[in-house]
Amino acid sequence: MPASLSIVVPVYAVEGYLHQCLDSLHAGLTADERARVEVIAIDDASPDRCGQMLDDYAKTHPGVRVEHLSANVGLGLARNAGLAAATGDYVWFVDSDDWLPPGSVRAVLTALDDEKPDVLLIDHLRMQDGRPKTDTSSHLLAGEPTLERMLGVQHTAWNRIVGRQFLLRHGLRFGPGWYEDVSFSHPVLLAADRIAALNRVCYHYRIGRPGAITSTRSHRHFEAFEQYELLQEWMDEHRVDPAIRRRLFTLMTNHLLVVAGNDGRMHPGHRRRFFHRAAALHRRHRPAGYHPQSIKHRLVALDAYGLYALLRAGYRLAGLRTGNPERTRPVSPEAVSPSYRAQPASII
Repeated sequence: MPASLSIVVPVYAVEGYLHQCLDSLHAGLTADERARVEVIAIDDASPDRCGQMLDDYAKTHPGVRVEHLSANVGLGLARNAGLAAATGDYVWFVDSDDWLPPGSVRAVLTALDDEKPDVLLIDHLRMQDGRPKTDTSSHLLAGEPTLERMLGVQHTAWNRIVGRQFLLRHGLRFGPGWYEDVSFSHPVLLAADRIAALNRVCYHYRIGRPGAITSTRSHRHFEAFEQYELLQEWMDEHRVDPAIRRRLFTLMTNHLLVVAGNDGRMHPGHRRRFFHRAAALHRRHRPAGYHPQSIKHRLVALDAYGLYALLRAGYRLAGLRTGNPERTRPVSPEAVSPSYRAQPASII
């Protein structure tokens, strides 16, 4: 029997992007394919016109359902609300400021029918000002979809389509706060018996949008540590293989260094404290047999912020001299968390 698909779209303050996202979800589908797809839009108490826009859209687009939350709960908990309302065999979490290129849903449905996986990973393009860029982890999707290989793919919710009963059976949900993908996307892969990869661009990820987490300086970037603590607890509980823990530990350190070095996210006055928090997390959870694989990793292990700051300044100076902006920040293959509208800390 062909698989059915629930597309969950949390919505908050994206009225300029919402129709592009929604229109892309059913574009080009046949009537039979449309019957296999439901769209569940979660109005996360959006302060703009998004709630009314969703209601108007649903009136003229069968298969689109709208749930209005009475209070803002943030991206992770809004996704959970969508999962609770979903009825499809699989669930795809799509962010409302992003969109799907033509043919994506059809390609996903075909892959789900052919592979019948617990988790299907897809490729994406990073879109900034209309310019597409391949993600540095995309090449991994072209190989055998082993667990260790797929752990290196950007850890987001929107690049993996997951079996709904699989999520319910394993109790996999999103936690509150920023960087909520960390404590969800890794356990999803670790718990899966069957992982498949679709080496096709099925998602356009908008970056650089004003108000997105990845473009916002905030103390809330420190919430990444809470999410990594949750991930460590999950791995302790499920006795994850030491080799896999070492792999994830390296990816975690990469990710925290990306956040620490990003001027768009980290206020200069917060950087030292963030680095020390990363070093403390590193000491607390360093797995047996782990050896730092780069100079920056060694500096985190030593909690040597002064040397890290000098190294970072060197990268920036080299970037200014060569005219290469990519040299002005630490570069890593580990990807960043998806965008979501920045919200006051008191809300979530």
